[in-house]
Amino acid sequence: MDVAFAVPLVGYLLGSIPTAVIVSRRVAGVDIRTLGDANMGARNVSRTLGWKPAVVVAVVDFAKGAAPVMLARALRLDLAWQIAAGIGALLGHDFPLFARFQGGQGLATTLGVLMVLATPQMSVGLAVYGLLYLLTRNSDLGAGVGIGLAVLLMVLAAQPAGVILASLGMILSIPAKQALDRPRRMRLQKM
Repeated sequence: MDVAFAVPLVGYLLGSIPTAVIVSRRVAGVDIRTLGDANMGARNVSRTLGWKPAVVVAVVDFAKGAAPVMLARALRLDLAWQIAAGIGALLGHDFPLFARFQGGQGLATTLGVLMVLATPQMSVGLAVYGLLYLLTRNSDLGAGVGIGLAVLLMVLAAQPAGVILASLGMILSIPAKQALDRPRRMRLQKM
């Protein structure tokens, strides 16, 4: 088997590591999907368990996105395989093999993928995200403006079309996954 075909699979398996579930069980002895908004992500961990475990979740989830893309680059695979590795990681995070396919929404993992694919533009976008979050305490606002600005900068910097399209697809997958998870999360919150 060609090594290129294995890289998206490695991305999926890395993405499937349920960081928030592992951290919540270690910190509080509970499954994060039964707390707060029932989402398996850093924001829910922050709201229910505190900022320290949330930072761990965010950093590891970010790394789960970045690592497979970096692996593809280290193997000198072309851009399409690098993007496929990132998409594999995002799919693993959203539909994790190791957590009965009930994952998070993928913001931190998406940010990790895009940071490797478009480092200068995502650096600016992440800085704007962080600044807006500090000023407003609204992650959705910070992420929307920061990532939107990063994509605009990708276009202005003439990043390859594949990077721009993959960025848009991964970003749009976040609200799509939110909508897909809503019935399950509402059911869990009522329990």
